[in-house]
Amino acid sequence: MRRLLIALLVGLPGLASTARAQAPADTTTRIVDRLFRAYADTHSPGCALAISRNGELLYERGYGMANLETGTPITPGSIFHMASVSKQFTAMAILLLERDGKLSLDDDIRKYFPEIPDYGHTITIRHLLHHTSGLRDQWNLLALARGRFEENRITTADVLDIIPRQKALNFAPGAEYLYSNTGYTLAAVIVQKVSGQSLRDFAHDRIFAPLGMNRTHFHDDYTMLVPGRTSAYAPIPGGWRVSIPNFDTYGATSLYSTVGDLLTWQANFDRLVVGNRTLFAEMEAPTRLTSGEVSSYGLGLSVARFRGVREVGHSGADAGYRSFTARYPDHGLAVAVACNAAPSNPTALGRGAVAAYLGDALQPVSAPPPEPRPVAVSSESLRRLAGVYLQPATLQGMVVGLRNGGLALGFESGPALIPVTENRFRVSGQPVELVFGDGTSPWVEQRPLGGGNPTRFERQLPADTAAAALAALAGEYFSEELNATYVATYANGTLAFRIGTSNPMPARPMFRDAFVVGGDLYQFTRSGNRITGYSVSNGRVRRVAFTRVPPRR
Repeated sequence: MRRLLIALLVGLPGLASTARAQAPADTTTRIVDRLFRAYADTHSPGCALAISRNGELLYERGYGMANLETGTPITPGSIFHMASVSKQFTAMAILLLERDGKLSLDDDIRKYFPEIPDYGHTITIRHLLHHTSGLRDQWNLLALARGRFEENRITTADVLDIIPRQKALNFAPGAEYLYSNTGYTLAAVIVQKVSGQSLRDFAHDRIFAPLGMNRTHFHDDYTMLVPGRTSAYAPIPGGWRVSIPNFDTYGATSLYSTVGDLLTWQANFDRLVVGNRTLFAEMEAPTRLTSGEVSSYGLGLSVARFRGVREVGHSGADAGYRSFTARYPDHGLAVAVACNAAPSNPTALGRGAVAAYLGDALQPVSAPPPEPRPVAVSSESLRRLAGVYLQPATLQGMVVGLRNGGLALGFESGPALIPVTENRFRVSGQPVELVFGDGTSPWVEQRPLGGGNPTRFERQLPADTAAAALAALAGEYFSEELNATYVATYANGTLAFRIGTSNPMPARPMFRDAFVVGGDLYQFTRSGNRITGYSVSNGRVRRVAFTRVPPRR
C-alpha cells in the first residue's frame, strides 16, 4: 500500500508540488504572506511569488488579480512580461554561440552593424552586455523622437533606425558603466545574424525547451494572444488604468514567463542542463573599467550583497509590469517575484521573503548613522553656497536651495543639509556628506560616508529669467540624431516645447541657458549672442544635439 501511494504521488506532479510548498513552517509562510498583504485582494493587481532551496520548491502563491476586467486572479502559473529580467537569457544565447565558435565577445559590433558610425573607439559585444558601450539608450532616444511613448508601437527596426543616427557616444567604450537597453537589442539581432534563428527561436531550442520552461518565450509581437497572461496596471485617482508595453522589440526585454519557470532557470546554475561552469562564472564576473574601477554588473546579471549574503540576480520594469529574480548561492536559495502593478517593488518583496527563510544567516539591518549636532553657519555663508551645481561628465544636476533658514536639496522639497562645519554638510537621512569648496572654488563634492569615490559638481551661473531672454529662445529646432523637430514658444512668462501634436512641455529655468523639461536637461548653445541650438541629456543619454532652424520668410 505504501508503494502504491508513492506511485500515485509521482504520477501527479501538482500534488507533489503542493506537498513541497507546504513544507516550511506556517510562521514563515505567514510572514511572507504579510509582505504581500497590500496586493492580496480582488480589487487590485498584484504579484506572484515562488521561492526554492537547492532547486526544490519551498513556497509559491499568487496575490491579487491578473485581470481586473475579467476578475481573473493571479496564480503561480500566471504569465508576466518580465522586462529586464530578459537580459540574462540574451546574454546566455550570446555565450552559447561563442562556445559554438560562431562569434567572440570581443568582436567589433561594426562587423554585424556596419551602419553604426565609427566613433574612433572599438565597441565590442562584451561592451554591449556589460552596459559599458557608451551607446545611448534606445527608449530615451525614441521617447525624445516621438514625444509620445505609450501610444506608438515600437519595433526592432525602429531601434536599428535611430541608433546609427547618433553622432556621438555617451562616453568612450569601457570608461563607464551606464545601463543601456540598446546593447541587448543589438545582441538579440546578432544572435539572429549568426545563428540564422531569431532570438525567440534560438532561446526556445537551446535554453527554454531543454530546461522544461514550457510557459516561457521571448515575445516578438505584442498583439499575439498568450493564454494565461496577466494584464498590467498603473494607478490613477480612485483606481487603475491598463499599462501594457507597446513594443515588439526584444532581447533587452519582452521575456514572458512565470515565477516557477524562473526558478527552473535558477536551478540550472547548479544542475547544469544548459551551459557550463565557465559560462556561468563569466556571467557573474565583475567588470573592470578603463579607470580601474569595477562595476558589479556581469553579463545580464548583477552581483550584490543583501545584508551580508551574496546575491546574483536582476530586476525589471516596463509599463505596469515589475519583476525580480535572484539566487543566494551560499545558501542554495532562489526567489522570483512578478507583479502587474506599477507601484509595486518586487525587489523589496523578494528580499523580504528571502529574509523570512534565511533569518539569522543575514546581518542585522544597518541603522542609519546618527545625525550630527548642527553647528551655526551665518546666513551670508548659506547664501554663498546655495545654487545649482552640475557634474560635467554625467550632466547630473544638484540644486542646493535656501529653505527654513538653512540649506536643503531641491527647489521646493528634498532632504535638509545639516552643517557639520561651515563648508561640510550631512544630507539628512542619508549616508552622504557634501563638501563645498572655499569662497574662491565654485564646486561641491558628494562623499559617501561608508567609503567610495567622491563625485564633484561644478557651480553654474544663475538662470536669466527676464522676458526678453526667454523670448529669444523661441523658435524651431531640428535634431538629425532623432529626425525630429521641436518648437519652442514663449508666452505668459513661460518657455515651453512641443513636438508634433504633443501638449506643450513647460521649461523650468535651471541655470544660465539651461532648463529642465519633463525631467530632461536642455542646454542651449550660442555663437556670440546668437542661439544656435541646444542639447538634451537625461539619465541614459547625453548631449543629443538640436540645431536652430532659420525662421521661414
